[in-house]
Amino acid sequence: MESTVNTKITGKLKIAIALTAITLVAEVAGGFWTNSLALMSDAAHVFLDLFALLLSLAAVKLSSIPPSGRHTFGFHRSEVFASFINGVTVFLMALAILYEAWGRFSSPEEVKSLQMLVIAVIGLVMNLLSAKALHSHSHDDLNVKSAFLHVVGDAAASVGVIIGGIIMYYTGWFLLDSLISIGIGLLILVGAGRVLRESTHILMEGTPASLKLEDVAEAIQAVEGVGSVHHLNIWTVCSHILSLSVHIDVDSRNSANREDLLHTIEHMLDERFHITHTTIQMECASCANGPVIKDLNHGVHNLSINTRKGVMSHVRKKGIHLMRVPRNLSKF
Repeated sequence: MESTVNTKITGKLKIAIALTAITLVAEVAGGFWTNSLALMSDAAHVFLDLFALLLSLAAVKLSSIPPSGRHTFGFHRSEVFASFINGVTVFLMALAILYEAWGRFSSPEEVKSLQMLVIAVIGLVMNLLSAKALHSHSHDDLNVKSAFLHVVGDAAASVGVIIGGIIMYYTGWFLLDSLISIGIGLLILVGAGRVLRESTHILMEGTPASLKLEDVAEAIQAVEGVGSVHHLNIWTVCSHILSLSVHIDVDSRNSANREDLLHTIEHMLDERFHITHTTIQMECASCANGPVIKDLNHGVHNLSINTRKGVMSHVRKKGIHLMRVPRNLSKF
């Protein structure tokens, strides 16, 4: 069942999808009618924005699927993956716009500027309504933030097209159509780069940008009864879920109050840092302290099928007898 937050986000995304679809139809038809590359570029942007919004809606739906034995975090990470795809598609689209605009520099084409102006105004109104619908959730949800950036980029592009339409109508300077297209492409590149940087950081299990690992370690160590902190990891599951795992040395005088100490640490992490998913391992003060950040090393995993065949062949050649595990005990 969807949470209250997801229900609100879903409703806002549906509104934005409907408005964006109207904008797309108007700008595609208008682009062909007016022969405006700027309007067609904006239509291409809107098309990918519609895809991004649909992808964002799908990610919200997937995040409501409960955890299972195969996916213990559920599908919350899907929203981050959707944001990454959004960033890649917008980046490629911006490159295509810049390429087309460069081609028109050598031979500017006449544009029906008045009609272009009217269609751009319609697009701007639709984009502003979509941005208003998404704005309330764009600060705390990366998936909605990426969709919001798409819509804001469209609105800014529409403003540029409107200004260009007015200038071309009075001056006949049709080279401006290509210049506007280049401006749209560069604007999109900036937004795409921001979304790609944030989503990639999460996918790489980076420490949340809003936190400093040192601050969290000091806050835990400041709790009465905690001796030292080591092997601390902090990462983002999705925009609403931050996770932490840590080893702490407990003062031997407080070993009997471990349950209360654990509750105090968890409450502090939630209240100060909004970390809600924690794994805290308590150790006695005589345990050897480790570094705050633990080094990770690649270990030997289960043997592949080909490797197992090679091992068994070597066993047979050497005449080694292996004890067979009874079938009814193999599950253990």
